[in-house]
Amino acid sequence: MTSAQVELVLTRIRPAIQADGGDIQLVRVDGGAADVRMTGRCVDCPSLHMTLYLGIEQALRQAIPGFVEVRLIP
Repeated sequence: MTSAQVELVLTRIRPAIQADGGDIQLVRVDGGAADVRMTGRCVDCPSLHMTLYLGIEQALRQAIPGFVEVRLIP
C-alpha cells in the first residue's frame, strides 16, 4: 500500500468532509494502516468516529487490497 493509493481514495472523500467545514490530511502510511489528521469542524464533531471508521476506513478497505486500519492522529 502506498501513500498515493490512500491519497487517491481521500481525494474522492474529501469534498464531502469539506462541505461540512472540515478536512482530512494523510500523515503517513505504515504497513496496512494510514494515520490521518482531521481538521476544521471535524475536530469537535460528535460523528467523527463514525465518519472515520464507518466511512473513510471502509472506503480504504474496499479500494486498497491489504488495507487494515485508519488511525486518528491529534
